[in-house]
Amino acid sequence: MLLIYTHKITPRFSYIMKQLFTRILGIEISYTTKVEDFIKHSGAKITYTKQPLQNEFFIRSNDLLFEQGINDISIQMGTWEGVPCFFNAGEKSTIPFDIFSASFYLLSRYEEYLPHVKDIHGRFPPTESVAYTNGFLRTPVVDVWAFKLREKLILRFPDLEYKKRSYQYTSIIDVTTSHCYAHRGFVRSTAGLLLDLGSFRLRRVFQRIGVWFNPKKDPFNNYTYLIELHKKIQVKSMFFFQFASYSTYDKNVSPNNNRFRFLIKSIADYSTVALAASYSSFTNTALLKSEKKRLISVVNRDVLHSRMRYNRVDIPQTYRNLVEAEFSDDYTMGYTHQIGFRAGTCSPFFFYDINLELQQPIRVHPFAVHDYAMLDFKNEEHILDEIHLLYQDVKRVQGPFITIFSNELIGGERQVDWKKLYRSVIHKYNA
Repeated sequence: MLLIYTHKITPRFSYIMKQLFTRILGIEISYTTKVEDFIKHSGAKITYTKQPLQNEFFIRSNDLLFEQGINDISIQMGTWEGVPCFFNAGEKSTIPFDIFSASFYLLSRYEEYLPHVKDIHGRFPPTESVAYTNGFLRTPVVDVWAFKLREKLILRFPDLEYKKRSYQYTSIIDVTTSHCYAHRGFVRSTAGLLLDLGSFRLRRVFQRIGVWFNPKKDPFNNYTYLIELHKKIQVKSMFFFQFASYSTYDKNVSPNNNRFRFLIKSIADYSTVALAASYSSFTNTALLKSEKKRLISVVNRDVLHSRMRYNRVDIPQTYRNLVEAEFSDDYTMGYTHQIGFRAGTCSPFFFYDINLELQQPIRVHPFAVHDYAMLDFKNEEHILDEIHLLYQDVKRVQGPFITIFSNELIGGERQVDWKKLYRSVIHKYNA
């Protein structure tokens, strides 16, 4: 057991210690504020205060874990054996920065509480993040820091026990538009046809008419292919279906369409089915609950996992809404147009609500790859190279690797063959 001495045990302190040591590193820990208990302890131990007690393993504390609320924090970057870091700890500290405060800053999304200009969809822009501006967005630094800390602890305490974790790949299929032309009703189908004719998109006109006579030819209808592929290589997969009424940003098939409902039910027999919450439910908890309830009625089991439309996350309100709607796990933590690690980690973590100073009962699963973030990449080889770099970093820390692909791109006609690319990704990283 690792004993940690500090001058004050706060909710922030307990939260980050459990995340780093217990959940990421598999090390059993306990805390004390009593010097005599710390000195008597004969096993592995750390001092986390402003000054060391003796010549022990000492990490000089920043004030962040002992404050309340949000303060304007100046971030000065440094490096630790080639890895970017911040919150310098000075020469007396065994490691050169406060790993605990830095990890809390990233995991709590502290910077998203600070004043910033949101984009058109009300999202925090990745270009304003400390990770993007300092070039470490594509590195799960929290996990890298934790593993390096464990190495240092084992050098000092060779008998330190820990449980190893193992790499795991999860493929998420985002189904916010289940079909391109099929099952859309007479009015929407006719309006779509007239729009295509007016825009002289003749290829879409012929494709649309062909699907009317044979719905199985719909370009977005790749579900049988995906299920068979997942079964063949035994990949862990999740399908997030939007189950919402038509609106400006929510244009999926009607949730009342029996064929659409049958599709969801059939996929639920082979994979986890979860809710892709609608754009309209972003600030409407009652609607969010309604969408969840309707999806539950189709799959005949509880729906505990969520994703927000367009990866919209308003810290902390979005997670409060998800908790109120009784979701246990969310898969929205990432950027639509940037690959990498929004919260600086590949590991799942519970959301810490800074305004309430408590850990909310919802587990956040960060994704590393979103297909729409790679639309401007040069070619398939370029995309695979970038994904592989992310995979290597996750593999080194034996963490979970999550990718998000949409059935729209997999079935669409673009410069990159997304179906072929997706097949390459899951074959390569489901190991």
